[in-house]
Formats: sequence, structure tokens, C-alpha cells
Amino acid sequence: MMQINGIITTVHENAGCVAAALAPDNLRSMETKAEGDRVITTITGTQLRSVIASVDDYLMNLAVAENACSVRKNGKMK
Repeated sequence: MMQINGIITTVHENAGCVAAALAPDNLRSMETKAEGDRVITTITGTQLRSVIASVDDYLMNLAVAENACSVRKNGKMK
């Protein structure tokens, strides 16, 4: 069986907040952590379509988390 592994690394002003906002939506095949100003997410799977769908969902959640953490940090909408 094929094993698919991927790592997504993004840079954020408030990486801890972004990682914490993403963590509840992680599937069992995902792990998200903050390291300095980076959010690092590892995604694994055996079905390419499932991994692609997980990455797509993750990127949408990432945009929402980044926006929410920006609002929280600045105390207002950007």
C-alpha cells in the first residue's frame, strides 16, 4: 500500500494562536504545531484523493485561523 506524507509550513506573526485554532479540526492523520513564527502541519494517508481533500480543507481553515488570530491580536478587524 502506498504511503503519502506531506508537510505544510507557513509563517505567522502569532503562530501559537494559529496552530491552536487549527488543532481542533485536525484529523487523526494530521498533526499541527507551532515552532517560533512557523506553523508546521504534517499530513499522512494512503489515498491520494483523501490527502488532497485534507490539504484543501486545511488551507481553508488556515485562512480563517490567520484572520481570527489577527483580529484577536489587534483587537479589531483588519
